[in-house]
Amino acid sequence: MIVPAPLEKLIGLLARLPGVGEKTATRLAFFILRQDLAYSKELAEALVAAKTRIKDCEQCHNMTEETLCSICSDTRRKEDVVCVVEGVPDLMAIESTGEFRGQYHVLHGVLAPLRGIGPSDLKMASLSRRLEMGGIRELIVATSVGVEGEATALYVKRLATPYDVQVTRIASGIPMGGDLEYMDQVTLSRALAGRREL
Repeated sequence: MIVPAPLEKLIGLLARLPGVGEKTATRLAFFILRQDLAYSKELAEALVAAKTRIKDCEQCHNMTEETLCSICSDTRRKEDVVCVVEGVPDLMAIESTGEFRGQYHVLHGVLAPLRGIGPSDLKMASLSRRLEMGGIRELIVATSVGVEGEATALYVKRLATPYDVQVTRIASGIPMGGDLEYMDQVTLSRALAGRREL
């Protein structure tokens, strides 16, 4: 079947989205085509607005339309506890729990020397500046569990060493409902190491 050029382009652009293959892109494209023109215009405007109006928070690098994001400008949050995360989706996941009432620092990635990603490619310099300014009592490192996440966590710890800052790591281990027999050795080791009193 010969696909009209505008549809082919739309499918191609949608297929470039992470986790979207050609079949899903085709399904999304046909969904968009079935909607009225107002929906397509609203979608296009939302994409342009998101791209042109959203920027990094000057303090934590979360997404915002203002100079500071809503978290950094919230005076009810603890300013002396900062959770270091890889990306904004991680920040959103932690926020969805309603448990953390401190500040954040978004690195926008992890150290990955094999892929050419070093400290200068992440928001490490601004984290260092925040530490130099003082006022931070604890850094909670919430990077992924894996070689790159661990390397990033160790780098953050080294960055904080000259300052009187406690560096902690979020616990990792067995998920709720997980069966021990299906857990890998690393997960079980972490679960044992991170055990706490009942």
